[in-house]
Amino acid sequence: MSDLGEQALNKVAEMGISSQVDEVKNLDVEIETDPFKLMSGTVDSVSIKAEGLVMQNDLRIEEMEMHTGKVTINPLSVAFGKIELTRPTDAETHVVLTEQDVNRAFSSDFICDKMQNLDVTVNGEIAIVDTHYIEFGLPGDGKIFLSTEVLLQGTQEKHRVAFTTVPKVSPGGQQVVLEDVQYVEGQDLSPELTEALLSQARELLNLKNFEMDGMALKLKRLDVQKGKIVLESEAHIENFLSS
Repeated sequence: MSDLGEQALNKVAEMGISSQVDEVKNLDVEIETDPFKLMSGTVDSVSIKAEGLVMQNDLRIEEMEMHTGKVTINPLSVAFGKIELTRPTDAETHVVLTEQDVNRAFSSDFICDKMQNLDVTVNGEIAIVDTHYIEFGLPGDGKIFLSTEVLLQGTQEKHRVAFTTVPKVSPGGQQVVLEDVQYVEGQDLSPELTEALLSQARELLNLKNFEMDGMALKLKRLDVQKGKIVLESEAHIENFLSS
């Protein structure tokens, strides 16, 4: 394909992606085809590499890559600033989240507001608690570390809750499940509070947070390393990324 035509097609895709995220630091789209294939609506492949994406709920992604095979498009749509698929396509995706990325999301108003005025059971009695500063850590060994300071509204007592958990891919590949909760000695308080923290962690790692319009992800592999999480997924794309 001519450099001019290739640049135009890449630019349309880049604009489409940028319109669906709150922020992106670096974005590179490479669409491979040639003038004759494009006239018939055939694209050999699409490769997308992005860094520093900020998605919904203030979730930042350190790195995202997506690669497709052959794609069929409506060639006339490009003239109108869109890349319209004539049939769905599949892609492989690679997402990297850092410890700092997830901590940023846990510090957002969206999460903090949901972790106030929680009804929990403490020492056999119902209590209302607020949490302050949720810490998310990736210490290695395939584990996630979660801790928070808890204020009991009735007595104004403060407690610290801290535990590790092991993330796994759910059987259907639709979400991340968190298993094998191990409390740091003396830092458990309430099963309901633990579940509330786990629920927020699961929500942040939900694949829907990484999907764009017309895309559905299925998680294939999860690699929890020291300081980062790598998610390998299969994407089914009904509509391409157009603004």
